[in-house]
Amino acid sequence: MNLSLSTNAPRRYLGAFLAVAALALLLPVLLQITGGDGPVRILGVALLYVMLALGLNIVVGYAGLLDLGYVAFYAVGAYLFALLASPHLTENFPALAAHFPQGLHIPMWLALPLAAIVAGVVGVLLGIPVLRLRGDYLAIVTLGFGEIIRVFLNNLDQPYNLTNGPKGIGQIDSASFFGYDLGASHRFFGFELHSVTLYCYSFIILTVLTLLLCYRLQDSRIGRAWMAMREDEIAAKAMGISTVRMKLLAFGMGATFGGVSGAMFAAFQGFVSPESFSLMESVLIISMVVLGGLGHIPGVILGALLLAGLPEILRYVAGPLQQMTGGRLDASILRQLLIALAMIITMLLRPRGLWPTPEHGQAGGAIAPNAAPDNPQHNPPGADFPGDAVPRALETGERSADKVQDTVNP
Repeated sequence: MNLSLSTNAPRRYLGAFLAVAALALLLPVLLQITGGDGPVRILGVALLYVMLALGLNIVVGYAGLLDLGYVAFYAVGAYLFALLASPHLTENFPALAAHFPQGLHIPMWLALPLAAIVAGVVGVLLGIPVLRLRGDYLAIVTLGFGEIIRVFLNNLDQPYNLTNGPKGIGQIDSASFFGYDLGASHRFFGFELHSVTLYCYSFIILTVLTLLLCYRLQDSRIGRAWMAMREDEIAAKAMGISTVRMKLLAFGMGATFGGVSGAMFAAFQGFVSPESFSLMESVLIISMVVLGGLGHIPGVILGALLLAGLPEILRYVAGPLQQMTGGRLDASILRQLLIALAMIITMLLRPRGLWPTPEHGQAGGAIAPNAAPDNPQHNPPGADFPGDAVPRALETGERSADKVQDTVNP
């Protein structure tokens, strides 16, 4: 019997998306030429959400752990870079200013791995108290964790001003790679690339690296253990999988993506505040994963791009509708209403997402549901070879004979 599974499908998807990433290298330049910095900024923000959605997909899509506080790791990475790449700490802590009179101002190549490590540790710390929770209870606890982080950011401005409270932290250094400051324009081959375009290219590179890592995780033993735990945790334990270790690893690995995205967001914006990491951000990120397709990387990317770009597209629709109603409907509220309607209709028509994971037997190389076995002789269930069917038939005949005898001689 041909038991070849669809193990080559992720590789085909990987090649396709690498080709798309190569073509996307021209997109920021074209957007800068045709539309200025505005469309390029929208693309950069969308790519940040793609990285966040891929990170949350590890926790929700692979491991099956509903996390409603994922934005907390995003905030950890953003505030970590803001504190280490701005004069805030040296201005508020004289002892630190004595050792670093010019400020910390750590480079981005050091900030990114540091943000990933710190966010990963925070993710593991979150996973420890929720190891025995699943479903709604896990969602409630993670939701509370995300709100606790936001409350801390809002109130850690006294007695020691660590986060500057609701006023946020400004004067954050721009990112710099290989001597190129992304906060300034640079000329390449006689063409000037604006700062936002350079940031967009850095987001593309990080997104491709994130994509490669996600595919490697998906095909690894760890990824298969996550999926086994998602389908049936008791069966996964019986197979020898350490569900405690896998849960902590899922939380930690997903959090690292959030930390890296947060550091790039802080450098991109030059300012961070607690309002950027509200509950609605977590809801938006998990909506991207669910809308695209849980556990399916191409679907998650599609959902992130749609939900990140749809609000900007609806700006051109909400304005005329507001004028038609005589200004009775606010444009921002109308945009949210249109987004909600679009998501409801999509979920009714495509409950598994816009691009869900292919079902077993439908992907390339999988066995079709009605495919005939290689051996033309039909074997009964449980009989791998024709010889195995003989004892089963005899056993069935003996049971039938016993039933007949019981009927004749009650």
